[in-house]
Amino acid sequence: MEKPGVHPQPRPPRHKRRYPVRLWLQPFLIGLVIVSAFVTCYIGLTRDPQPHRIPVAVTGQKLADKVQQALGDSIDVRRGDTPAEARDALRHRDVVAVLGAGAHARDLKLDVASANGLSTTSAVTSLATAYAHGADRHLRVSDVVPLERYDARGLAGFYVSFGVTLSGFALAQNVVGLSNLLHLRHRFTLMTAFAAASGLVAAAIAGPVLGAVPAPFLPLAFVLALLAAAAAFTTKMLATYIGPLGIPVATLLLLTVGNSTSGATIGINLMPGGARILSELLPPGAAVRAVADLSYFQGSHVLAPLATLVLWAAGSAVLLTFRATGQGPAPAAPAPAQTADDLPAGHRSTTGDTPTAHRAGADADADRFAPVGPYPVTDAAPLRATVVTSRA
Repeated sequence: MEKPGVHPQPRPPRHKRRYPVRLWLQPFLIGLVIVSAFVTCYIGLTRDPQPHRIPVAVTGQKLADKVQQALGDSIDVRRGDTPAEARDALRHRDVVAVLGAGAHARDLKLDVASANGLSTTSAVTSLATAYAHGADRHLRVSDVVPLERYDARGLAGFYVSFGVTLSGFALAQNVVGLSNLLHLRHRFTLMTAFAAASGLVAAAIAGPVLGAVPAPFLPLAFVLALLAAAAAFTTKMLATYIGPLGIPVATLLLLTVGNSTSGATIGINLMPGGARILSELLPPGAAVRAVADLSYFQGSHVLAPLATLVLWAAGSAVLLTFRATGQGPAPAAPAPAQTADDLPAGHRSTTGDTPTAHRAGADADADRFAPVGPYPVTDAAPLRATVVTSRA
């Protein structure tokens, strides 16, 4: 109830805040693109795998000609002069199987390496079985390079690589938010130290602790550390050059396309041509091949995957450094704002807030994540200096 002689103060009008459409439309569309790409890559590559020039060593010129004529482009026949030479190529991952004559005239013997992956082994076994059936011959299959006991499906290398890639990606996301708080060299130190720690921890768990990856510990840790560095520096580099869209692009490139084409869930020789190229170029595929080479094939072909990982990590670091140094010297720090106590009594702030100033000497990529207008895209940058209002 109102008191006599006292008039109620009029309430200020409420202005309904109208957010721009892009504020909610952009993350909505990004989410749809990521889920569409994830489902398409993982299910699309496994729904109808087709063998394409699977390298198989065949002993005997006559048998090699017959097999090549019968199976066509499904396999890449490589003649082995002797069974021992052909099996040596299998153990060094130069071929994925060896086909030759058995003990009896009507027998065929197929040596496989299940360490190449179950999908590849199943495909080459099916092809050899089809040829033997058409030639009215009996096929005997033996596994020359079997999988580790605690890696029955051959996916341990994929899982450890996926986990390390995800950890490097997550770290880079947090480093992006620290652009205005840490100098560039400190962020580089943070990502490098984390990559080393991530490689050591992942290698220890997958190897000595769980016994699923039989690779030597230090070489395995080195490969995984390079993978973590490649994921972290690549994500940070994309966020620096593209802005807020860099994180979704890194998600598509590393976590979605990179892992789905790594050659673990579906063998590289069973994927379409474009997917095979991406598998060789992206860090997850390089890491999966390096882990398998170290675990089962004496590291015979580990140099190429290592070069791929080094190029991604070092190249992204160089681009980040170039971006930071190419912007010129940092702008001079603004004059410190006056506090409420420094102002005359009639001009003190009515809110009592203490103004803050933008940190001087911020790195070149920091301002890309500063709030734009009243609707910040990210929370990476601190607020600019507040304005002190005068009392009416």
